Amino acid sequence: MPGAFQYKPKFVDIRVRPPSDNDESAQDVHALKPGERACDHPGCRRAATARAPKARDMLHEHYWFCQPHAAEYNRNWNFFAGLPEAEVRRRQQEEMMTGGRPTWEMKAGRMSREAAAFTAKFGSGQGYRDPFNMFGGGPQRKPEPEARRLGKIERNALADLDLDEDADGPKIRARYTELVRRLHPDANNGDRSGEHRLQRVIKAYQSLRKAGMV
Repeated sequence: MPGAFQYKPKFVDIRVRPPSDNDESAQDVHALKPGERACDHPGCRRAATARAPKARDMLHEHYWFCQPHAAEYNRNWNFFAGLPEAEVRRRQQEEMMTGGRPTWEMKAGRMSREAAAFTAKFGSGQGYRDPFNMFGGGPQRKPEPEARRLGKIERNALADLDLDEDADGPKIRARYTELVRRLHPDANNGDRSGEHRLQRVIKAYQSLRKAGMV
């Protein structure tokens, strides 16, 4: 009679069991890795990832903490602890003005080369513009206006209005109003002899408006 059937599983049991207290394979999850430093908080075994200054007068020396202990240290640390009220206000004002950084006066001394050069130029008005003669450097020469650049359409339009090329906006409007009143049939008892000229005047004025000259 053949022997009794015995079950032999093809795969091993892969269920995960919690490690026992005597299991040497259990590792400390807070163990430091190579290159890491321990948190400076007493009794903490976590890796230090943040630093904090040791004192107000020792800002370049730091403690190294893990993130939870660094947050706790920052909540309890007071930079102005132990300072008089007047000194606290002075430092706060200095922080608002310059960010606590050292500052210097941005001017040359009276005997410097830069000061001497500026004094020599100041009286003659060189190196700066003083159109209203506020610094007593003499009358300043006004910059010449740029020449107007006119196209063929603008020049013909000014010619139709009997105006020079340097005519400005008010002069163009006044001339246009004068010609319309003179050439319109309602102004000369229905005479239509000037109707063609009136159309040219209106077209010329519209061209100048489109060019931004009016």
